[in-house]
Amino acid sequence: MVVRIRLARHGVRNRPFYHIVVCNAWKAPRAKPLETIGTFDPIPKKEDPKDIIPRIKDIELNVHRFKYWVSVGAQPSDTVRSLAEKFQLLPKKPTP
Repeated sequence: MVVRIRLARHGVRNRPFYHIVVCNAWKAPRAKPLETIGTFDPIPKKEDPKDIIPRIKDIELNVHRFKYWVSVGAQPSDTVRSLAEKFQLLPKKPTP
């Protein structure tokens, strides 16, 4: 049984919101997951409308559970892998 860590889309049209879930690879992304380990909001938010400071994207991840699932063989999707590499939870994928 192959287990994947991937994003499950929620939210409304033009305003996506993702849950970072652990589920069987052959199930649909919206199916009931084995575990929800985090959330990802890709739409940047400004703290103050008058600020010119860069916008902030929200990501919440239970790092201990992420490392546990990777240690037992769960395979992260490409998107989750790139997010994990940014936070140095996984080594960078070697470029050919």
